[in-house]
Amino acid sequence: MKLVSAARIRRAQEAVINGRPFSAALVEMLYDINEQLQVEDIDVPLTNVRPVKKVAIVVITGDRGLCGGFNNLIIKKAETRMAELKNLGLDYTVISVGKKGNSYFRRRDNVLVDRFIEGGTFPTTKDAQAIADDVFSLFVSEEVDKVELVYAKFVSLVKSDPVIHTLLPLSPRGVVSDVNGKCVDAMEDEFFRLTTKEGKLVVERDSVRTKREALSPLLQFEQDPVQILDAMMPLYLNSQILRALQESLASELAARMNAMSNATDNAVELKKTLSIAYNRARQSKITGELLDIVAGAEALRQLD
Repeated sequence: MKLVSAARIRRAQEAVINGRPFSAALVEMLYDINEQLQVEDIDVPLTNVRPVKKVAIVVITGDRGLCGGFNNLIIKKAETRMAELKNLGLDYTVISVGKKGNSYFRRRDNVLVDRFIEGGTFPTTKDAQAIADDVFSLFVSEEVDKVELVYAKFVSLVKSDPVIHTLLPLSPRGVVSDVNGKCVDAMEDEFFRLTTKEGKLVVERDSVRTKREALSPLLQFEQDPVQILDAMMPLYLNSQILRALQESLASELAARMNAMSNATDNAVELKKTLSIAYNRARQSKITGELLDIVAGAEALRQLD
């Protein structure tokens, strides 16, 4: 299992690294366009910021176990967020992605689950679109007022971090509030940027409230910004969900590779310990038998 995970993780890691720049650039551009439209009376459904009464939480887990605490950490992160929302007096519903999460939430009678979705062998745009369609339907119909992703962010082969990322509405960061005007964004709501440092690829983590460079005021659009948003919002949903699925898969494979490596090391150590114990017991038995033979021979000599 360690070798299989090691063989698959290269492909998963490349998908994560190759997808991050496009996803980050798309989000930044859409945020800037949306901010420019805030001063105009324009209605774009997926950018409507309304008082939050109910939140949809998309929890992405793995399909298999034997990967250390990977799945438990994600579920614990989701449970912590649910408790935060409950303390704020907000309702929530869960969209569970992955067999491990599905199995867990089916046993939780007190958690409302909107949909269970099985994960695939390797995430595709079709898998992401199935989740995006459900999210789109819930948000546009105003069944929920906010959509959040909970998944494992791939950092390296030995580390991944469970994170919460606001998917909808597309709004200035830190301004999604409840009916009383209190911000309901998660404290750990973050985004990652892939950049270079000293000639090497590194990942930088920025707070959701970090100021960003705005688009140049000299930049002009050939099409109406509303048309651009309407055309690109489905791409935004699909790319963000696909990215989360890819990050989660890479994190799962890395966790399984490390877990199986640790299991192999533990098995080798256990074999060594058991071999020593066996040899000692064997030596003790042989020594006891030799002593019995010597004692018997000595008794016969004395009888003679």
